[in-house]
Amino acid sequence: MRYFRLLIICILVLNSCKKKSDETLKSTEEVEEVNYVSFGKSIIADDAIAAKSMAQHYKSMPVGDSINSKMTAKVTDVCQAKGCWMTLDLEDGSEVMVKFKDYGFFVPKDIKGKEVIINGKAFVNEVPVDEQRHYAEDAGKSKEEIALIIEPKKTFSFEADGVLVVQ
Repeated sequence: MRYFRLLIICILVLNSCKKKSDETLKSTEEVEEVNYVSFGKSIIADDAIAAKSMAQHYKSMPVGDSINSKMTAKVTDVCQAKGCWMTLDLEDGSEVMVKFKDYGFFVPKDIKGKEVIINGKAFVNEVPVDEQRHYAEDAGKSKEEIALIIEPKKTFSFEADGVLVVQ
């Protein structure tokens, strides 16, 4: 009788473990794999901070200061001439201007609205009028809009050495 009770307890314990592992297996299978296209230096998607968190870092940085960072955000605009820069939404009403290290790579011109992960240096910059006009021209702005640019502008900037574009 004693062995019979021990056998039943062992079967119940093993059976309960099996159910938990089946549930774990199902939840692991439900995780969707995200595919990326890589540009520049090879980077991994791990440890990227959200755009909203990055916006807080930018607000506390003085002009000229920089930090190494990896962030994820949505593309709001891309250079339509070559893909040599892009702007990203920081989810707080501001944007970050992204250029690519040593002009070493470009991104596709059709990634507006896609999620990206960028790695590199984040910094606050003061952009002169002529550079702002150049970017406005690359973005396809009208001559009237370009003419309205008349003073330097404090911007959030990022020099990326690697970019992952979500497919």
